[in-house]
Amino acid sequence: MASVSWQSIVAEKKASIENSIPNDWKIENAPSEDNLMDFPERCGILSPFDLEITSLSATELVDRLATGNLKAVDVTLSFCKRAAVAQQLGTETSMGYVAWVGKRDETDSVLVQLLRQAGAIFYVKTSVPQTLMVCETVNNIIGRTVNPRNKNWSCGGSSGGEGAMIGIRGSVIGVGTDIGGSIRIPAAFNFLFGIRPSHGRLPYAGMANSMEGQETVHSVVGPIAHSIPDLKLFIKSVLEEEPWKFDSKVIPLPWRQNEEEVIKSKITYGGLNIATYHHDSVVLPHPPILRGIDLVRSTLEKNGHNVFSWIPHEHELGVKLINKIYAADGCTDVYKNIHASGEPAISNIKDLLNPDLPKADVNEIWDVQLQKWHYQCAYLDKWRELEEKMGREIDAIIGPISPTAAIRHDQFRYYGYASIFNLLDFSSVVIPVTFADKEKDLKKSNFQPMGKIDAEVQAEYDPEAYHGAPVAVQVVGRRLSEERVLAIAEEISRLLGR
Repeated sequence: MASVSWQSIVAEKKASIENSIPNDWKIENAPSEDNLMDFPERCGILSPFDLEITSLSATELVDRLATGNLKAVDVTLSFCKRAAVAQQLGTETSMGYVAWVGKRDETDSVLVQLLRQAGAIFYVKTSVPQTLMVCETVNNIIGRTVNPRNKNWSCGGSSGGEGAMIGIRGSVIGVGTDIGGSIRIPAAFNFLFGIRPSHGRLPYAGMANSMEGQETVHSVVGPIAHSIPDLKLFIKSVLEEEPWKFDSKVIPLPWRQNEEEVIKSKITYGGLNIATYHHDSVVLPHPPILRGIDLVRSTLEKNGHNVFSWIPHEHELGVKLINKIYAADGCTDVYKNIHASGEPAISNIKDLLNPDLPKADVNEIWDVQLQKWHYQCAYLDKWRELEEKMGREIDAIIGPISPTAAIRHDQFRYYGYASIFNLLDFSSVVIPVTFADKEKDLKKSNFQPMGKIDAEVQAEYDPEAYHGAPVAVQVVGRRLSEERVLAIAEEISRLLGR
């Protein structure tokens, strides 16, 4: 029997997606404009009632459902309609590998089981890039997933389909995974909130992933949403189901309200103690990001909080270390899945993961793991040194999540601002801050690059092309400090009017 070509698998998958959308929900004429955010309101498919429902936050929906003000069937139907519209606009679905099309597990992952127990309804699966290892959502199955705010911008990755779907409100809350920024960058590029919890806080058992068995830097799971209360709703709901009884890697650590109250007390009495930084001495962020950091810093200071300067500890070393970890198997896992169907590797992958890299032996892997531990301890030392110097506890560090605002397609060059905190396993929350402004964010005329990749990132900046692109920062705490960083992020979000 002749083998089925990858192109035939893709064609069948695309047809199945198209056929799953009811005729009454289909768009007759796709819009030509770049910004798609208001299209659901004017397409005629969603009723005023649908639009009202899909404008609510997850927290608001839970409250209205609990009081009987809304019915679950109406909420589900409204979001299904809006998700179908989003799919047809090019903002949505599959696992990224052609070889995985049609692959099904017999049981739900632990997270899905617990969310179902908590009352969640699953209705849509969104797209990811081939391999899950890039911050752009492109694969050979459905092509490119775009940013609903501008089709010329990336929606991020690897959880880019979630970012785009939530961004256009085809979903009120979604789930992403993060091994190098894959929750935080889609949140940042779509003007959303997202949290990368530390490893062991939320269950991962039973999920599909690339590089399964790689235990040096763990992929973690977390929510993306429109508000901090929605992120807290998700995490609290999962923790209430005691996930440590189902996944052996989860730490028995319920939600600690007292940790949240510590931050609220500081906000009321004396102010937060926040350290900020503009760049990591490897790549200078674009002007909109630098302005976003300044805006957060000045907003905190104006409202009585204490802001200090942070000098990132050897981020270049840390980024090189995590890149070694990603490629420790010589990229065998990702290329095995790519070659299984005969599909080609997307250009983003070829730039990041070289198939000719040598495999590390056991002793080399042990050495890298030891280097990681030493780096983590050294970073904690630097954190404590600043605390001793200032005479107070530093509650969080705030810095860039990416060197760019929502970036143009195929231009993402530097992952270090996100991946460094995967290496450290620090808790990190992304908050939207502002939008790029061509009048304020002028291109630097006298820029002196710190290195080759810095020069490439700066050369890509065009104030006109990035005008209006979402700008975000990340709030970083020590390991397993989810309650604290969420409370800090909520206060900053409130002060920014978000």
